Amino acid sequence: MTDITNLSAQELVSLYQSRELSPVEATKAALERIAKYNPLVNAFVVIDEENALIEARVSEERWLYGKPLGVVDGIPFTAKDLLLTKGLPTLRGSKAISPNQTWNEDAPSVARLREQGAVLLGKTTTSEFGWKGVTDSPLTGITRNPWNLELTPGGSSGGAAVAAALGLGTIHLGTDGGGSSRSPAALTGVFGFKPTFGRAAGYPSAHTGTLFHPGILARTVTDAALTLNTIARPDVRDWYALPDDQQDYLLNLHQGVAGLRIAFSPGLGYANVEPEVAALVKKAVETLEKLGAIVEEVDPGFENPSPIFRTFWVAGAAKLLRGFSPEQRAVIEEGLQANAQEGDRLTLADYLQANDAREALGRHLQQFHQTYDLLITPTLPITAFPVGQNSPQSSLYPQGHTWSPFTSPFNLTQQPAASVPCGFTQNGLPVGIQIVAAKYRDLLVLQAAKAYETVSNFIMP
Repeated sequence: MTDITNLSAQELVSLYQSRELSPVEATKAALERIAKYNPLVNAFVVIDEENALIEARVSEERWLYGKPLGVVDGIPFTAKDLLLTKGLPTLRGSKAISPNQTWNEDAPSVARLREQGAVLLGKTTTSEFGWKGVTDSPLTGITRNPWNLELTPGGSSGGAAVAAALGLGTIHLGTDGGGSSRSPAALTGVFGFKPTFGRAAGYPSAHTGTLFHPGILARTVTDAALTLNTIARPDVRDWYALPDDQQDYLLNLHQGVAGLRIAFSPGLGYANVEPEVAALVKKAVETLEKLGAIVEEVDPGFENPSPIFRTFWVAGAAKLLRGFSPEQRAVIEEGLQANAQEGDRLTLADYLQANDAREALGRHLQQFHQTYDLLITPTLPITAFPVGQNSPQSSLYPQGHTWSPFTSPFNLTQQPAASVPCGFTQNGLPVGIQIVAAKYRDLLVLQAAKAYETVSNFIMP
């Protein structure tokens, strides 16, 4: 049999049904692989081996009696340490959070998976409160890229991306407030998906407010679609949650891209891209064109929205840190404190003006998608850079907060977006394309990603 940790969620379920494999065996295989590789990459904050095995044994009994709780019963999964998990601390990568408190609640996405019997292996690493696009924190140290341990996996869902790349579990829950699932997916060569805002419920509210989306990282598009089927449910704790649309994201996943109108924007009209990255992205778009998509190279026609995003980001940091005592603030990373200080200088008029600009951007993209079904860009303009840096030392992006120009616009507009692995540079580093659709058209993103995956198998380390 293939290495158990290389099996997809659907393959695992099929083997559970036929009794050729048990959830206990799958969980043990994942835990053994974590024990082997996590010391090298630091993808986990905590590994909950004892409880995972207990949950797996209970799942095994359900399968033996033919009564699984759902489509992910017995599937090993992880949760980013920004997501609440009942029975485990959620420290958010920060020494400012005390572990000595009651942890009796699951975030909605975690709850939906557990309700269907999925087995929680542990919590994955994040930057402190998810404030930056790399994964290191005062609490957990540096998380490393499995393709080159001297390089970053990106962030802030870097632990989840690394766990996905190495098969340290099958399904990985992340978050995405400005690219935090898609960016590490691109830098580690896995599939990362940010659903339409509200499609997967979130709780508690993030300090960045409505920029925040629960995210999914996986080795295959199908596993991400299966996960979305499970977590795309409203939750009474989320005031913004969308009603259940009863969509089955697996049903028409293989529909392909023939006839779809795709806008390919190599730089969104304002971003610089490394030549090797640009070439790989263009080749991927040509592949979609060969599959029948109608592709036009065109920019969507908006100015760089980084200043708009920055206003919300630093305002969120200011809001977050106001909730901490001076003693707690003293142990928080200096870069986050600087963001909060910048946010404190904003006026209410500044914030409302940014909100107006955000609405205008959203309207503009809604009009754009009247003509084009999908928009494709690079996920990132660069490849992975050395650990220990908050941003690349690149002449393309001398300002730290501008090196991810392709992902954050679609947090502002709340559109579904995915990063799809599209190849490797000459030095062996992964590159991703970003596929974006209009709000609520999550399935269209997944269909296009699946079409590309079918003819260009994703390669894992």
